[in-house]
Order: sequence, then C-alpha cells, then structure tokens
Amino acid sequence: MVLSFFGARLVQLQGIDPKSYAAMAAAESVENVILPAERGDILDRNGLPLADSIHGKMVVADPYMTTDDAPALATLLSQRLDIDYFTTLTRLRKEGTRYQYLARRVPSTLANDVLAELREAGYKGITLEDDPIRDYPGDDVAANLLGFMGTDEPLGGFERTFNAQLAGTDGKARYQSGGGNRIPLGESTVVPARNGTPLTTTIDQDLQWFTQRVLNQTLKQYRAKSGSIIVMDSRTGEIMALADGPTFNANKALDADEDDLGSRAINDAYEPGSVEKVLTAAALIDAGKVTPRTRIRVPSSLARQDRVIGDWFDHGNIRLTLAGVIAKSSNIGTVLAADAFSPVDLVGYLQKFGLGQRTDIGMRGETPGILTPGDVMTSQQKDRVAFGQSVSVNVVQMAAAVNTIANGGVRVSPSLIKGSATTEDGTVVGTDVATRTRVVSEKAARQTAKMMERVVDENVGVAPRAQVPGYLVAGKTGTAQRVAPECGCYDGSTSVSFGGFAPADDPRFTVYVVVHAPQGEAGGGSVGGPAFSRVMGYALGRYRVPPTGGKPSRLPVEW
Repeated sequence: MVLSFFGARLVQLQGIDPKSYAAMAAAESVENVILPAERGDILDRNGLPLADSIHGKMVVADPYMTTDDAPALATLLSQRLDIDYFTTLTRLRKEGTRYQYLARRVPSTLANDVLAELREAGYKGITLEDDPIRDYPGDDVAANLLGFMGTDEPLGGFERTFNAQLAGTDGKARYQSGGGNRIPLGESTVVPARNGTPLTTTIDQDLQWFTQRVLNQTLKQYRAKSGSIIVMDSRTGEIMALADGPTFNANKALDADEDDLGSRAINDAYEPGSVEKVLTAAALIDAGKVTPRTRIRVPSSLARQDRVIGDWFDHGNIRLTLAGVIAKSSNIGTVLAADAFSPVDLVGYLQKFGLGQRTDIGMRGETPGILTPGDVMTSQQKDRVAFGQSVSVNVVQMAAAVNTIANGGVRVSPSLIKGSATTEDGTVVGTDVATRTRVVSEKAARQTAKMMERVVDENVGVAPRAQVPGYLVAGKTGTAQRVAPECGCYDGSTSVSFGGFAPADDPRFTVYVVVHAPQGEAGGGSVGGPAFSRVMGYALGRYRVPPTGGKPSRLPVEW
C-alpha cells in the first residue's frame, strides 16, 4: 500500500503536473528587488541646485530571519521611522520571500542609527540599501515655486507640475535564491533604473535669496498679511526671482501653514490700484488721444453717476498735465483722460497687456484675474478700471504688463523655465516658446516711461524713496482697496505696490512689489518704493549694469 501511494504520487509529479509544480518551486525561491531611480535636479539659471537628491536609505527585511521577532521589530521601527505598525508587522512575517522593504527614503544618519540600535539589541534580518531622498539646499529659497515631496509622490510646485520629467523610473532585479544565497545559474533578470531629467529654471538663486529677505523684512516692518516681489529680465521676460511671503522651509513642509505652500504671486487675485494707470496712459497715447503734455483741469472731486471719485490727497481745482497726473497719481485726472476711450477701447488694450487671462507660466492653480468684457462694462466700471479698481490681476500678470512699457511696447510672455518643458496637462512652457506681442508703439512706451520717471522725482513725485543711486528709474505706485473673500466687499485694508524698471532709458530689469494689508500709514511709495530700490539696486550691481548717464525727465507736471 505504501509503495502504491508513492508510485501514484510520482506519476502525478512527473507525468501530470510537472510544469506547475516546477513553477511553484521556482516562485518560492525568486526574489524581486527594487533598484531606486534618482530624481532629476531642479536647477537655477546658473546650474546651481534648488532641489536635488542626496543619499538616503531603504530599510529592508528578510522575513526568513525576522518572523520570530516581528512584533518587537515592528514596534521599534514604527516608532523610530514613523511608519505604520501593522503594515510593517505583515511584511516582517511575509512568507515565501526573503526581501521586503519596510521604509523608503530614510535619511542616512537616522537609518544607520536605527540599524545600530537593532544590532545592539540582537535583532537580525534588517539591512539598508541606497535610496536617494529629496533635499532643498536653500530651505526656503524658491520653496513656493519648487513645491515639495511626500513619501512617494510630489505634492506641489514644479515637483508636481513637471513630475513626468523629474521622476525617472525605478528599476528592478529578479533572481532565484536558495538557502539565502543567489543561485549562480538560476533565473536572473535586471531592468536598470532610469534616472529623472534635470529641470533648469530662470531663477537666479542668489537674487532669489536676497529678494525673499527684503520681502520678509518689509512684511515684518509693516506687520503686513502677505506680499510678493518679482524680478524680471526686461528684454526676455525671464523671471529671475519670485518671492512670496510668508513662505516655508521645503525640507519641513509638513510643519508649514497650508496657506503658505503655494505661490501667492500666481494663485491669488488682487486689485492693482494706481500702477494700472500707466497702462491706461500708454494706451491713450498709443491711440493718439493724449500726449504727456495734455492739459487736464482736475477738480477736488468728480461726481460720476451715483458715485463721487476723489484723490488720495486733498486739493482744490488744480491744473495738471498727463505727466503730472501720473507723477501725482491722480484718480480724477486719470478718469478725465480716459473719457477719450469707450469701455471696449480700454478693455481691448488691457487684454493685450495680458490682464484677465492666465500667463500659462507653468504653475498649477494660476488665477486669470477678472476683467469685465468691454461690451458689458458700464461707464462707471470703466472709470474705476482706468485707475486700477474693479479689475483683478495676479502679480506675474502685472509685472509682465509693466515690463511691456520697459520693453518698448512689446509684451513678452513671462517664463520660469529655461528652454522648454511639458507640464502635467501637456502644455509646453519655457523660454523656447515665449511669445512677443506688440501692444503699444515704441514711441508711446518711451513717452510713458518718461512720465514714470517723474514719479520718483523728489520734487514732484510720490515715490522718491524708490530711486536707485546712480541710475535713472521709471516707476509707478499703487494703493488699492482689498476685497474680503467672506463678504465679497472691501474690508478696509489695502494692497500697496510699486512697479518699475531701470535704467529707465535702457531697461535691464523690471521689479514689481506688492504688499497686502500693511498696518499704519502705508502707501505704494513708502512701503513698495524702498523694497523696489533695494532689490533693483542689488540686481543691477550683481549683473554689473552700468549707469547710462542719461538726463532725468523734465516733463512739466502743471500748466
């Protein structure tokens, strides 16, 4: 009977199911090993890493050796590595394999400390393998652009938008083992890891660092809610610094306030205030409606429909040129000049400047702002839009619009990526695909720039503190009421700003500053002007831009 049983079993193994049993035996001895890919670096314009990968470790278990001690090991590892206890326990007891990873991208120091602790306690079966982890060398430098990484996925900024380029693909190795050792002539296949491709940005790391520090100091000084500063290459539209505040440390993103993680300069809409007046003025000059010397009688107040328009400063009846309207930042003067335009005319120009539409710069969640179409805009709305209220923008939009004046009337689309890259939705962005659009004539842009020079004139302008010693500066202040999202109404606070370029007669950089809800007596000239001066001065010095030696504008402001 015994011989008959063994005979039948032998027939089954060799004659009926030989292949299936051989496959089962082979599978029990096959090990699958992850070969981690290295994520592509995110670089500044000079090739310096804003985000890179440093040596980390993968914590790996051999269940053949850890099963008996699994509860104790799972407790210690879950506490020290902040991983799930039950998942770890299951992997430590996994049958049919001698390779189970327990934690990935663990800092080398921590992983080595834990391994030493386990060995000292007499535990076996835990080893370490190389597994690169993400690092941000500058901590908060450009953090709002870069985003950050979770354990296994990108969670914002460039890391998420360009993940397909940066991520690479993990490889894998598959081999047969017996008795804990690889079988020399057994199955062995290797699919190498494919490392991610670097992403080069237009950001200058040092200029970004300095700009962030100036913004942070400004927010603290005026106890402001938030703010942004942008530095743009006037000729190419490349954004060389984009600072948001408050910001966060990308290496400790989970400790940050959720509101600080994105880019306010791109995602938040606000009303620009009087900086918008230079767009209105440039459009009127381009259309042949006015010149910088056009004479305007400016009353103390202006009744329009059921509203009264006033100026930020008290005055009686005054006589200003258009240059004086810009230098003094008169709402009334701007509205009277803009009477030469219909709503359709004004909106048409503002759309060419880029307002009311996304820049498609390559960041998730960009707001297009709000610009009412000209064919439905009322004359009352047009009056307010002419001086920068009842229209909303994002900071990048407004910087690009001011830069259009600096660039001789040609709007160049802003860029954050050098060359080109493809976003997660398939859009190609970067300097290689930047567009150039004529908005106003070169003559109109030059005349507008001359009027903007008068804004920083210490004798007639409202922002002498925006001057940069040795250089001609053209700029414009802005102060606008802020809308509270809760009620959709003005909440009594303001957004103050200053946008300008230098050298005014041969622009190299455009800098735009906006500060939201500053406390105390705060205006675009007093808050934004000094920040503009510091950042612009640093940029001009860093790139060794020589003064042009040009003569300051002497356009008349009164008549």
